[in-house]
Amino acid sequence: MDWGTELWDQYDIIEKHTQSGLELVEKYVKFVKERTEIEQNYAKQLRNLSKKYNQKRSSKDEPECRLSSYQAFLDILTEMNDYAGQRELIAENLMMNICIDLTKYLQELKQERKTYLMDAKKAQQSLESTYKQLDSSKKRFEREWREAERAAQYAEKTDQDINATKADVEKAKQQAHMRAHVADECKNDYAAQLQKYNKEQNQFYFSDMPLIFNKLQDLDEKRTQKLAQGYILFSDTEKHVMPIIGKCLEGITKAGTNVNEKNDSMIVIEQNKSGFERPGDLEFEDYSQGINRASSDSSLGTPKVSMEPWKKKTNNFWLFSKRSKLSSPVLAPFSTPPAPSPNGPPSPKFGRDPLSYCLKEINKTVKPRISSFRTLRRSKFTPERIMPTVSEDFGHLPPEQRRKRLQQKLDEICKELQKEVDQSEALGKMKDVYEKNPQMGDPASLASQINQTSQNLERLRGEQSKYETWLAEAGGRGDTLRYKAHSFNNNGANDVHSPDGAYSDESTPDPSQAIYAEFDDDFEDEDLAAPIGKCTAMYNFPGASEGTIAMQEGEVLAVVEEDKGDGWTRVRRNNGDEGYIPTSYVTITLKK
Repeated sequence: MDWGTELWDQYDIIEKHTQSGLELVEKYVKFVKERTEIEQNYAKQLRNLSKKYNQKRSSKDEPECRLSSYQAFLDILTEMNDYAGQRELIAENLMMNICIDLTKYLQELKQERKTYLMDAKKAQQSLESTYKQLDSSKKRFEREWREAERAAQYAEKTDQDINATKADVEKAKQQAHMRAHVADECKNDYAAQLQKYNKEQNQFYFSDMPLIFNKLQDLDEKRTQKLAQGYILFSDTEKHVMPIIGKCLEGITKAGTNVNEKNDSMIVIEQNKSGFERPGDLEFEDYSQGINRASSDSSLGTPKVSMEPWKKKTNNFWLFSKRSKLSSPVLAPFSTPPAPSPNGPPSPKFGRDPLSYCLKEINKTVKPRISSFRTLRRSKFTPERIMPTVSEDFGHLPPEQRRKRLQQKLDEICKELQKEVDQSEALGKMKDVYEKNPQMGDPASLASQINQTSQNLERLRGEQSKYETWLAEAGGRGDTLRYKAHSFNNNGANDVHSPDGAYSDESTPDPSQAIYAEFDDDFEDEDLAAPIGKCTAMYNFPGASEGTIAMQEGEVLAVVEEDKGDGWTRVRRNNGDEGYIPTSYVTITLKK
């Protein structure tokens, strides 16, 4: 069933229906655009939320950054940022695959529908024009036929009139004959127009308009199918990103499961352990033995003892106090010897000077603290008075924290020292090559760099020794990073450095000291490394200096270690010999 057959007389209905279909497409496109805006705003708000709570903090400045709960929260913020990205992707796909595509298709539908309606209008106008011609010929035929009848009646009347002349009768008959002839022509024209109109009408109702209506039907069905695809895309667009969104949600779940409360507690202990000893027990003071409680002027501010010992005193323990105060024990003045105690002799801790001993014990247990605001108001406002003095040996920190900071500082120095040793080694090799091959460069040009590197080595060794001493005083184990014990001095000769930073200028070391042991161990470990490529020598290289290897022009060697920026590449022969060669002397091909 089609519109051309069943709806041949419903042109207005078909026009209204197709217009309504186009309006539905426009309405759906507008709906998807608003959904796209919602997704974009949602994604933007999620990104702003993640950014708001994901403050960039340094792990050194924020100790809680090491906690698993804090890291899990940062992971959640990252996953939420990725989730926002998926919402943006949904909005982008909706806009590209539905809004833009349907809008373009809608313009084509409008143009096609307009063409079909114009064809229908032209056919309608042509039929109406033919009908007007038919109606005009019909009216003319009617008029001429009446005129012919009147002329015939007049001629018959004139012929019967006895008073009429023969000329009048002939004239009337001729007029009647002429009118009859004109009427016959009008009749023939009317018949021709009627035949033409019927043919066009039949063509209009059985061919032209059904064809146009069927085309409009196809257009509407295609429009409906395209709109249905848009409905499906509306769902599929979000379904396609659901696996990634699911991974984001799984990442949030994983972040929660990765929280380790025990590990967080250990990190808190590690970061905040002071290393102080717990305060010892206070000695019993027997007031029943008649001790003289009067304090002299020379008692150095010995606290006065209340004469009413039965009154309860409130102790403010430094462990729970914001001001870190510790109640001083009530001491008897040491100017008067104590009376014999029925419980035995007093503790030898307070044998001579109980006040100085107690102050010493308090200093051991009370943490250093910042001066109160009252003290600040009385004194000048200077940084030294606000914050405790930060010493280079971290003596202002508690013992445990001091050991950690010293160990950290010592590791940093060892890393810098290793870097300087490597640079000195490279400069020594380069200088040796320049001396044996002047065409490669001037050895004097390296003097300033070698001198600067030597100064840096001396400075770093001094700092290393200093911090190792402080770490030993603080009770540290001295587990510091080690560096290669082999480098070159300013003259290209080998310098030998001990692991603790000491060095010797002797060119011939004592084999019993095993100075090169660490370097040799590293070299043996690296022998097992697989080649990363091969190289072909472009020039001869004698390899006279230690650590280098000789090669001939055209020789192919295996590359074990790439050039690290010092101009040297480590290679290996088939017989197992290894050493360094100048990178500029070979053509290197690395494995992919």
